[in-house]
Amino acid sequence: MHDIEPFYNWRHLYTAEEDELSPFYGREYSEFEYSNTVYNYYIHPQWDEFGSRNLYMKILFADYQFNYVIIELMGEWNDCIENDIETLKRDVVDILIQQGINKFILITENVLNFHSSDDCYYEEWWDDIKDDGGWIVSVDMPEQTRQEFEKAHLDNYVHLLNVDKWRTFQPQHLYNLVDNIMLRRLE
Repeated sequence: MHDIEPFYNWRHLYTAEEDELSPFYGREYSEFEYSNTVYNYYIHPQWDEFGSRNLYMKILFADYQFNYVIIELMGEWNDCIENDIETLKRDVVDILIQQGINKFILITENVLNFHSSDDCYYEEWWDDIKDDGGWIVSVDMPEQTRQEFEKAHLDNYVHLLNVDKWRTFQPQHLYNLVDNIMLRRLE
């Protein structure tokens, strides 16, 4: 697990630790000191801790002109015991919404498990952004995680997409692709 790094090919375009509007502004990272864990396995130190015990993230790109953010998640998403969605909503999403972000692309290919609770925070997140033309999209969620997400009917708020080879896109191109899909879905 320590070999799974956040996607780094856009670091020349954006880093959350240098973005004054980011909740991770000013963070410093070690390439050698592994301290965070998922299931007692150490993870790469570039992942950002945001208050969850087993779910970590990295803001890969934020564009305040086009009002979108691309966030990569890694670990176990546990709303049942840890209420990860509340932590994510309060400590990251709300800050981004205050900065004008209303379109969220969540790269979830490394979300290993999902345990649902109720949908209150997902509904709140959706209500916070929908009137401004916003949306929430999960890209490339693993099948077992996707099934749990759909079983809890959270796909009413977070749209599940598969985007082949998303890593080959530049951030603006990935956003344009997802935005075009969402325009057709929400019409």
